[in-house]
Amino acid sequence: MAELIVDLHIHSHHSRATSRDCTLEGLYRWGKIKGINIIGTGDFTHPEWFAEIQDKLVPAEGGLYALREDLAEAIDRELPQSVRGELIRFIPTVEIATIYSKGGKVRKLHQLIVMPDFKGVSEMNARLDRIGNLKADGRPILGLDSKELLRHTLEVNPEALYIPAHIWTPWFGMFGSKSGFDSIQETYEELAPEIKAVETGLSSDPAMNRRVTNLDGIAVISNSDAHSPQKLGREATIVEADPTFADVFGAIKSNDNRLAGTIEFFPEEGKYHSDGHRICDVRFKPAETKAHNGICPKCSKPLVVGVEYRVDELADRDDGTHDKRVEYIVPLAEVLAELRGVKSVSGKAVLADYHNSIAQLGSEFDILRKIPVDAVKAFSPMTGLAVERIRTNAVHREPGFDGVFGTIKVFKDAQERAETTAQLSLL
Repeated sequence: MAELIVDLHIHSHHSRATSRDCTLEGLYRWGKIKGINIIGTGDFTHPEWFAEIQDKLVPAEGGLYALREDLAEAIDRELPQSVRGELIRFIPTVEIATIYSKGGKVRKLHQLIVMPDFKGVSEMNARLDRIGNLKADGRPILGLDSKELLRHTLEVNPEALYIPAHIWTPWFGMFGSKSGFDSIQETYEELAPEIKAVETGLSSDPAMNRRVTNLDGIAVISNSDAHSPQKLGREATIVEADPTFADVFGAIKSNDNRLAGTIEFFPEEGKYHSDGHRICDVRFKPAETKAHNGICPKCSKPLVVGVEYRVDELADRDDGTHDKRVEYIVPLAEVLAELRGVKSVSGKAVLADYHNSIAQLGSEFDILRKIPVDAVKAFSPMTGLAVERIRTNAVHREPGFDGVFGTIKVFKDAQERAETTAQLSLL
């Protein structure tokens, strides 16, 4: 038994607005750099991607899949020694969008499906191909009730895992303010007991979800929803189990002690955390939205109601007590960009800092979560200080709203960063 980092919700290069590097090789490479052990393939309904999956992945121990040995060895030779030993396994996954009418409203929901094997993927794809166009996008859009999609999933393989995705997102979440429902039972009716896990999404955290008794007994997990391999692990799930399908996914389904916790964005960084209007540059907390009756004071149109407001609407507890571990992180590239005083995480200097940190210290998650702070400070005093502040949640938060990502900063402003740099230089 070991600690395994799991990231199931990702996309391939066949999905819209994704990087061309979203290949199995790219996911393997960045999984090692990040320190993620079990990665969803994403997009298994897309025929070209499924063909690539079958060609490049081979059965591994315990019902999971490994990258073909020749491909893995070629990548490992290019990686720093510090991360070559990371275990990487894959499992077939897909996010599916369903759009349908129910209860007098148009519903738009996203859901994540984990299928145990290629046989189940083939059967699922054959069923869904009769319902919608699977070639158009890696995340297909189907005119199908989400309950019926769940029924298809369980009929194909009862061991499959069906997870309502980013459940609070306004337009595409099960509890979203624009097209969602108010309960799991309203969404899935007689099949509601088959929902064993939900995904928090970037704009909420487990404590927010635990304010809603409708989610009692259901596993709350997190994934990255990565559209490029560099975004892997911006959220993830921690499982203490053997690297087998039965153990890892049994932990999620049963929500037992093997499901140790999650790695989270600070929820304020999510792009739908607060309410507002992007074009009007209006951002409100729930109390302000209520004071304005949900109307933008600049354009007099309805505000986009965010996750924090929607949680308040459905919550029947003041305290969202959560019995699992929750670790908040800021992606290392964002930290290094802030330390250099630049916005881009893809500049040459930041990338050089990033890869040097990985080569010298270990995977990104080791740096952010495990390596003693003093050891990180010995390598880089500023990076060590940043990691220390992140681990103690001593960060500055500016919430996201209406599709605009929020910002999480280690330093209040450029002046504090400069003063701290000068002090550490003197020391």
